[in-house]
Order: sequence, then structure tokens, then C-alpha cells
Amino acid sequence: MSTAPLMPKATAVWLVDNTSLTFDQIAEFCNLHPLEVKGIADGEVAAGIRGHDPITSGQLTRDEIAKAEGDENYRLQLAKSRVRVPEIKKARGPRYTPLSKRQDRPNAILWLVRNHPELKDAQVMRLVGTTKSTLAAVRDRTHWNSANLTPMDPVTLGLCSQIDLDFEVARANKNRPVTADEGATLVSAEITTGPEHQDELGHGGDMPRHEDVFRKSSEPADTSADDSGDDDDNVNLDSVFSKLKQLKTDDD
Repeated sequence: MSTAPLMPKATAVWLVDNTSLTFDQIAEFCNLHPLEVKGIADGEVAAGIRGHDPITSGQLTRDEIAKAEGDENYRLQLAKSRVRVPEIKKARGPRYTPLSKRQDRPNAILWLVRNHPELKDAQVMRLVGTTKSTLAAVRDRTHWNSANLTPMDPVTLGLCSQIDLDFEVARANKNRPVTADEGATLVSAEITTGPEHQDELGHGGDMPRHEDVFRKSSEPADTSADDSGDDDDNVNLDSVFSKLKQLKTDDD
């Protein structure tokens, strides 16, 4: 925690104008020279600076000022702030690649371009740590060493981790539209059992229609064929019996 208040000169101006603290006390609290504080009191220093109240900002208390005013040897102490200020995280810079592995970047770029064409240029640059011009040269086969480039996995080369590669691939495929070449998908039951789909299959398709397989209960069965078969059987039996009777009479 810093031992100096915010805006030390503005705070010194306010303390000079509103308190009876000595120049040494103000100078030590604001990290200024006593002569500089004396110049503020004389109007020679910080003439255009507006005073900043340390009590309002929570840097001092009235009891602390009153205690210092009663004792010239007492030194002011900053009040502890109740607000916890989070630490500012430094922005992540570009990925550093060792000199020994920089020559493998084009091989890794070629591998990514061939095996993961869904990756954007920014994702490839982030994984390998390359520039856009190098990426374009490898992709267009205009790189100065294109004849000798061989696709190599960047994870094996140590240019990125498998977790980073999987994350970028999943991120690229998240909003990727599904094409017909990626395989057939099942059609919902509402479509396959609908009347339009049944008419398309019908007698000309591979599957019979529902009406052809299961007869409706209200539709009477066609028994003409069965009746004709029974009639044929009855005619044949009568002819046989008549012949037998005729033979019997002849024998008698």
C-alpha cells in the first residue's frame, strides 16, 4: 500500500489552507520538501492547483488531523481504505516462440491449413504465433521454402498445447453450418408419416402405403376370388359323383 496520498500537491494545498499543521508534518505526509510546502503557503508554488480534501476521499480522519495539530512531533498516518482495489492484470502479449522452433512454424501452418480448414486466420496466428503475411504465403504456396515444407502437428512441435488446439477447433465448429455432405440425418416422424410423404412413396416407391398394408375395418373384404374357387371345387365334385352313379347303374 502506498504511503503517499492521492494528488499530493492538491492535498498539501488543502492542508495548508484548512489546518494548522506545520510545514514538516504536511511535507512528510505528502512526500514533498518542506520548502515546497512553504512555497505553497506563500503562493509561489501550485498557484493554479485546487485543494483536494483528504477527509472526503477517506485518506485522513478529523481525529487524525486534530491529534497532529496538538502535537508537532506527531506524523500523520493514511487511513486504511475499506475498498479493495483489484490488481490490474497485464494484457497477454503475443505467444513467444523459441528460436529453435521458429523454423517449424511454416510446417505447423501447413498442417493446420490442411487438417483444419475451418480455423480462421486469427486462430492459426494465435496457435502458432505467426504473422498474417507468413500464413498467407504458406496457404498460397508462395513461401520461399514451399517446396520443402511438410505438414507437422503443432502440438508435436511444441508450438501449442492440445488443449489450446481443441479449444480453437471447437470454437470454429460452433457456428459452422451443417452441409449435406456431412451425412444424412433422420427425418422427424411428423414428416415421414405425413400424407405428402406417403403419396411420394406409394406404389412407385420402395415402401407400400399404409392403406395397402392395413385394410380399413369399414371396407368390406373382397371374396369374389374365394367364391369362384369354391364354385370350381363344387362343380368338380358333382361331376365325379355323377360319373360314379352312372358306373354303378351300368354294373347292375
